Amino acid sequence: MTSTDTRLQKVVILGGGTAGWMTAAYLGKALQGTVDITVLEAPTIPRIGVGEATVPNLQRSFFDYLGIAEDEWMRECNASFKMAVRFVNWRTEGQGEAAARELPDGRPDHFYHPFGLLPDYDQTPLSHYWFKRKYEGRTTEPFDYACFREPPVMDAMKAPRWLDGRSATRYAWHFDAQLVADYLRRFATEKQDVNHVQDEMTRVQQDERGYVTALHTKSGQVLEADFFVDCSGFRGLLINQAMAEPFIDMSDHLLCDSAVATAVPHDDEANGVEPYTSAIAMSSGWAWKIPMLGRFGTGYVYSSKFTDQDAATAEFSEMWGLDPEETKFNHIRFRVGRNRRAWVKNVVSIGLSSCFLEPLESTGIYFITAAIYQLAKHFPDKTFNDGLVNSFNHEIEVMFDDTRDFIQAHFFYAPRNDTPFWQANKKLTLPDNIQQKISAYKAGLPINSPITDESTYYGNFEAEFRNFWTNGSYYCIFSGLGLVPDAPLPALAHKPESVAGAEPLFEAVKRQQQNLLETLPSAYDYLRRLHGGV
Repeated sequence: MTSTDTRLQKVVILGGGTAGWMTAAYLGKALQGTVDITVLEAPTIPRIGVGEATVPNLQRSFFDYLGIAEDEWMRECNASFKMAVRFVNWRTEGQGEAAARELPDGRPDHFYHPFGLLPDYDQTPLSHYWFKRKYEGRTTEPFDYACFREPPVMDAMKAPRWLDGRSATRYAWHFDAQLVADYLRRFATEKQDVNHVQDEMTRVQQDERGYVTALHTKSGQVLEADFFVDCSGFRGLLINQAMAEPFIDMSDHLLCDSAVATAVPHDDEANGVEPYTSAIAMSSGWAWKIPMLGRFGTGYVYSSKFTDQDAATAEFSEMWGLDPEETKFNHIRFRVGRNRRAWVKNVVSIGLSSCFLEPLESTGIYFITAAIYQLAKHFPDKTFNDGLVNSFNHEIEVMFDDTRDFIQAHFFYAPRNDTPFWQANKKLTLPDNIQQKISAYKAGLPINSPITDESTYYGNFEAEFRNFWTNGSYYCIFSGLGLVPDAPLPALAHKPESVAGAEPLFEAVKRQQQNLLETLPSAYDYLRRLHGGV
């Protein structure tokens, strides 16, 4: 038997939505038309979410790979810009972004987690020079405003691009997830010959080894394939039900398991468009705010152990001034954790059927993008070599667990302690991995290698997917929550020339901030032009 005899001929993707159509489009390009791809989508299955926030590698690792220009898909999906996550009321009691309490130093209770990489001097990131300044009483400026150029730009609600289209800083996007799925469906079916079957699966056919051989549908179709991708959402119809792969519940790390969401109209001309996602602390969780033209998507992510659906909806409605009787809410119950293995035999799970974390750091689309990148890299033949399958599963496990730990640390170290929910988070156990990182951070060391060269890091997908949360990410969250090292990095005490040499970097950040404030258009003006409003 020759090697070509073992090539996969047919792939069936169960489920459409964002995960299904991203997978179909990506594999359509990666496999260069050598495999027949079918998406089986049940038209009656509702889609999760109202508005989606992303991370910056979406354009380079996905849309650029497909040859789709940023402006094109943005226009199709009512997309807007996101330069950071803005955390509100995570240190003090308060309800709603307008009610942000003041910290003891008089500043409002918010901080940013921008996307940029920190510059370094003498192989030490700027974060560590900032803390030495703070420790010695030479600055009171918060870390995000001292070390990143974006915070004042976001305060002024500026766009991250100049009107001629050039990028001024690193950014991601907000968009309507349903519009993205519809756009990618058209792209995949019209330009990549992906087959679209609108029908409901009724039965999974398996052989004596437990491999899936076909999916039977309500209308009587039989969809045979060599390989199956489960994008059926939280139900996990193939990976959990047919393959009986256990889902590892991680509610002992993260307490939130429910959400109530809606879209709220917004007067952009009067109030501007915020170029960031907001994560607003609530009594039993937190609320997201995802601005787009004319409205914003919002949802309250809460723990059902500490509030119920009616109380959460009432608290959520009060924050935005909504009438619960007149507002259409989307109520969501989700599972927190991941499959023990994302890939079993000839079934691989992607999206909600694989793993889920609350969207505090906008990881939903990131998890999909990373998984399909790894799937194309590990794409099998009919032998389903264990080395490929095990390597893929390891990549997904490490990616998920690292992010789970990072998000748990947000709640664990948040000083807010005014309700049973916030108190309970302090009593949970942090995994060993994040405890080791905290120990290094408290000792003054960078967490993860201080990668500071954006030209070599961004676009290197292996580096991004393996080390997505950089030293700057940990410093933004920990310092924003008031957690700082015990003392500056001891080695800096022996490098007075390096400490002095880093000072111009802080001055450069201030010059960049001022230049961007003076030259960038407002996010509203840029988006209005982009979407044809001018």
